[in-house]
Amino acid sequence: MLISRLKHMPTAQVLCGAFLISFSGIFVKFADVTPTCSAFYRVFFGSIFLFAATVWFKDFKKLDPVELLLITFCGLVFALDLFFWHESIMYIGPGLATLVGNFQVFLLAAFGIVFMGEKSRPRFFFAVPLAILGLLMVVGLNWGQLPGDYKFGIYLGLLTAVCYTVFLFSLRKIQSDEKHSIFSSLMIVSLSCSFFLGTKMLAAGESFTIPDLKSMYSLLGLGLFSQTIGWVLIANAMPKIRASFAGLILLLQPSLAFVWDVLIFHRPTDILNWTGVALTLTAIYMGLTGKARQNE
Repeated sequence: MLISRLKHMPTAQVLCGAFLISFSGIFVKFADVTPTCSAFYRVFFGSIFLFAATVWFKDFKKLDPVELLLITFCGLVFALDLFFWHESIMYIGPGLATLVGNFQVFLLAAFGIVFMGEKSRPRFFFAVPLAILGLLMVVGLNWGQLPGDYKFGIYLGLLTAVCYTVFLFSLRKIQSDEKHSIFSSLMIVSLSCSFFLGTKMLAAGESFTIPDLKSMYSLLGLGLFSQTIGWVLIANAMPKIRASFAGLILLLQPSLAFVWDVLIFHRPTDILNWTGVALTLTAIYMGLTGKARQNE
């Protein structure tokens, strides 16, 4: 029984991490700062929490130049991911921005199956187009009648998906080496990311001022739950499960983000949108139960 539970721990960690990160868009929307500023404080505060965890667990590790370069690259890609996503939220809202950004699921799955030789049961392959259909029903695009700003938000979301995919594979590569500390590696990724975002803010003349307590609490929550706890859970589990499998689990994040957007910000939603959410969640379940056994 204990062995069975331990075998499923990576899946549980990714599920919990996706749940926590699903609130990211809500924190961003509540913070009365620019999109890039909220992205900066997410990783800046996150790096402080991760530094505290690194000190507590005495997890500092010496990195060689190649490892440091990989972690810095991961921080750059994550900075682009956050920049595009936080901008997208301002155009199309946190729920839809998260849904479109998480089209990374299909890029991640395709890469794992085509280039890494990962195997899955037929129901897993059926889950992928079902998830795509569900997401399209949630988006409900009538492209010709959409305003220009709304289309721009969709484009930003798709750029987020590309950067998110590269970030996840970079993070997977970093954590695949057991000598790397989960806390110190993510701390350096966060510091690197905050450097790139801070540089962008300085170049654009944006303010680093946090205007009120509501914004401060929102940014602290973003740094603690999304950047620290959520990503520690996901990064620790990612090397232990297949890339395509992890991608489908992470679909829980955009589905919940859409629900929070409806409940908190009263996003207009019809039966077609809710049917899309239901199909997406069904696809997640099929992906979870469609994993091929090791000996197959």
